[in-house]
Amino acid sequence: QVQLVESGGGLVQAGGSLRLSCAASGRTFSSYNMGWFRQAPGKEREFVAAINWSGGTTSYAEAVKGRFTISRDNAKNTWYLQMNSLKPEDTAVYYCAADTSRPWIMVVATTLDEYDYWGQGTQVTVSS
Repeated sequence: QVQLVESGGGLVQAGGSLRLSCAASGRTFSSYNMGWFRQAPGKEREFVAAINWSGGTTSYAEAVKGRFTISRDNAKNTWYLQMNSLKPEDTAVYYCAADTSRPWIMVVATTLDEYDYWGQGTQVTVSS
């Protein structure tokens, strides 16, 4: 059974940092794009960051550029989202996702419908 499990969420003050992890099990994801999305209360789920299979290509939402960094460790079947300079508007449930439809590609997927595996989410709350 394939599972993506996020961890690392929590409560942090504005300006602080958190590092989210997404550990995959049940299959290897080293060939595929991986991403992070978030959903704030009353809002639609939105793209945050994505990384291709090799880690050589990344993409970020404008709202997080320069503050968040996505990375991956294929040997551990895990990928990460380092979040610095957090703002109250970053408060949301953060989801990791895998796009297994296109292995070994250099471009990254930035829309929800390109991803077919999802984690259960981890809450990030940033207080002002």
